[in-house]
Amino acid sequence: MESAKVYFTSRLTPDAVVDAFKALSLELPGKVAVKVHSGEVGNQNFIRPAFLKPAIDQVQGTVVECNTAYEGERDTTEKHWHTMELHGWTGLCPVDILDEDGQLALPVPGGRQIQVNYVGSHLANYDSLLVLSHFKGHPMGGFGGALKNISIGLASAYGKAYIHGAGKPEEIWTAEHDLFLEAMADAAKSITDRFAGRIGFVNIMRNMSVDCDCCAVAEDPKLADIGILASLDPVALDQACLDLVYASADPGKADLIRRIESLNGVHTVEAAAALGVGSRSYELLRLD
Repeated sequence: MESAKVYFTSRLTPDAVVDAFKALSLELPGKVAVKVHSGEVGNQNFIRPAFLKPAIDQVQGTVVECNTAYEGERDTTEKHWHTMELHGWTGLCPVDILDEDGQLALPVPGGRQIQVNYVGSHLANYDSLLVLSHFKGHPMGGFGGALKNISIGLASAYGKAYIHGAGKPEEIWTAEHDLFLEAMADAAKSITDRFAGRIGFVNIMRNMSVDCDCCAVAEDPKLADIGILASLDPVALDQACLDLVYASADPGKADLIRRIESLNGVHTVEAAAALGVGSRSYELLRLD
């Protein structure tokens, strides 16, 4: 697969998110879903709605999320709507909880661990997808970026358990770890297949805790903020973010690298590349 283009700016402003997206020269037709992370109640690190609003407005999009498969303030639709209101999403943007009315099964041709991906049923109402991801660590995946945001992030509550269990939802927390990572890559493929040519990705490298935005109690970030990256290729985008973490001169990177390596986080990128979701080879193009 040819090298992908990944655009990078060190500016960390709402306008820079828009500029990174514009660099893709991507037209998103029809009704546009914008995947974000709503943030678990108590989490201090998630990207706030005001920071993302200009990009959401740029595509006239609707913020989309799905319920969680674990206890918290987003594990039911009622609680998730309350969290969306509490965190200010509903006051700034149209919002849709995708699995509020059930789920939709998407095929995963060639999937290594799963052959079907269960997403929120409302995803069928959208023609295009903009994926705004907060790049950071993760207590299960090692890190979370674009690939996690379109796999676990777009999965219904049941679908999340299905991916975590590598096709066996009853093994949500006990499945062999690398199989879970491969299932995430499988799920990501179903999304890039569905929205082929109508999907763009932006990763925001700030507030990079070792913990995810899904953690109500998360560690404070130690690694200094890096910037914003955008690509049409989620594999290249996540790989570029990983490379920037390793290349950082900030000694605070040690904890995040330890989290990523302890959970073999790069394997999700490896598995997605093997499936043809994207390329790990990329050209980094600076916007400033």
